[in-house]
Amino acid sequence: MAHARARRNPADGRAPVRRAAATVGVVFLLVGLLGFVPGITTDFGDLRFAGHGSGAKLLGVFQVSVLHNAVHLAFGLAGLALSRTWDGARTFLIGGGAIYLVLWLYGLVVDHGSGANFIPVNNADNWLHLVLGAGMIALGVLTTRDRRPR
Repeated sequence: MAHARARRNPADGRAPVRRAAATVGVVFLLVGLLGFVPGITTDFGDLRFAGHGSGAKLLGVFQVSVLHNAVHLAFGLAGLALSRTWDGARTFLIGGGAIYLVLWLYGLVVDHGSGANFIPVNNADNWLHLVLGAGMIALGVLTTRDRRPR
């Protein structure tokens, strides 16, 4: 009778931090692309390059602009590129998480109706940035706490 431990894991040989970074990278790419899809992004006709005047909302909740979507795409590409090494993957998750926590703080202090809200962000984005930042940092720490790169 085969034991569960005897089954080959298709992810064997790839560090968990690398899988986590690649997964987060793919999610960011998908979100960035979906931000350009009418219907998934409501009020698509109000999509602007940047600024608080962009009325488009991903899933009808998260305010987006071309710049905001481009940032998601760039984070996705960075995640995939950096997931190729243990150190790169860890840097992406922890460093990217820190960037998202800074973005969360920015969203808390910026007047959402002002020109300073150039990304743009709304309250839903703020909560998502907090969860993303904390989650990415947690993934970076928890998937690398037991060993150094091979």
